[in-house]
Amino acid sequence: MDADIYREPLPDVRRWRRPPWASSQPTTRGFGDRFIPNRGDRMNMNIAEALLNIPRKDESTEEVSPSRAAYRKLLSDTMLQGRTRVFSFSNRPRSPLKSSLEAPTPTHIQPARKRRQIPQAPEKTLDAPDIVCDDRFNVLDWGNKNVLSVALDDKVYLWNATDGSTTELVTVPESSAPITSVSWAPDGRHIAIGQCNSIVELYDVTTKKLLRTLAGIHQGPVGSLAWNNNHLLTTGGEHGAIINNDVRIQSHAVRSYRGHDDVICGLKWSSCGKHLASGGADKLLNIWDVSRSSPLHRFSNHTSTVRAVAWCPFKDNLLASGGGETDHCIKFWNVSAGTCLKSVETGSEVCGLLWSKHERELLSSHGPEKNQIAVWKYPSMTKIAELTGHTSSVLYMTQSPDGCQVASASSDETLKLWQINEKSTEKKAPKSPHVGPTNMYSYIR
Repeated sequence: MDADIYREPLPDVRRWRRPPWASSQPTTRGFGDRFIPNRGDRMNMNIAEALLNIPRKDESTEEVSPSRAAYRKLLSDTMLQGRTRVFSFSNRPRSPLKSSLEAPTPTHIQPARKRRQIPQAPEKTLDAPDIVCDDRFNVLDWGNKNVLSVALDDKVYLWNATDGSTTELVTVPESSAPITSVSWAPDGRHIAIGQCNSIVELYDVTTKKLLRTLAGIHQGPVGSLAWNNNHLLTTGGEHGAIINNDVRIQSHAVRSYRGHDDVICGLKWSSCGKHLASGGADKLLNIWDVSRSSPLHRFSNHTSTVRAVAWCPFKDNLLASGGGETDHCIKFWNVSAGTCLKSVETGSEVCGLLWSKHERELLSSHGPEKNQIAVWKYPSMTKIAELTGHTSSVLYMTQSPDGCQVASASSDETLKLWQINEKSTEKKAPKSPHVGPTNMYSYIR
């Protein structure tokens, strides 16, 4: 029986199979055996020795100089990369060392904006003999075709800013002299001329032909003119009369505004064509709605004649106004709320105001003592430039169509051109004319 037991064959070890849960491939992650760390390529004996030999803070009694301490710190940061342990329990890839000699990674840096330099001297000075300087009149205007018009006593001259040519447009009779106002229509082809005998004439500058005479609307000089579009001309004269004239029809006086007790010195329509600002010798600033004959707002904050009014081009409800000889202030108005936003003391009479077409800036012309043109940053009203050259009050100021130049005239009988902004070399596509119910027939009969 026992012998039979010993005669049984031994199991064939060649038929033994690996369990299905056991992998035939060695693992790719080497974690070592249990808690014994992997001392493969992560282990650097030189670094380990350095770590073991660095004295601990509480054991070090050696005084180390600041330079040596800085050297040790730099060496530790460079060689050890911030590591404080000898052994590693993971196989995370080591970040490559960056040499201090390598070129820095290029970064996209926005170039600093070039600071704008406004020339202090005029670019050009033209003679303006016999120019009539009166704070009731407005005898200088720059049209959209880049032609500057100026009234010299009984004549109107046109200066073409493109080619520098000068032509005489008209000479009025002695009974109509002096000419008290000029204003270009938005199309740049027609011009309105106000005269001392209360007559307003409309001319085609291409043919130099008189197109229309507006008579019987005022008593005395017509010192202020403002176009709302190519057919609606607003005139301001003596005794506070403001009249809207539709130049297409025979009975041209279509609306009158009554709110001033003295001569009208300044008129300006807003860019949207809904509001009219008027300033007068009665120290009043009135805001009118195009469809109402009574003032929308009536401001009496100024203490002298108000002839300088200017609508903001980037905010429809913002208006700037300037006071005369004893006022010296520029005031800003919210015409929607009917409130004064700010008042700035300028130190001298404010004769004219213009908003820049390129920057958030305001230009003002002044009287004695400096007779200067000031450029202000809005809304801080920080003065960024002051242009001097006139020897008397700069009563008249107008802006070129591209907004790069300003023309000023004074009783010193000079007309000066100032470069305010650099001319752009980019050509803009012309805007298509808007056709609406108010300008469908915008021509002069």
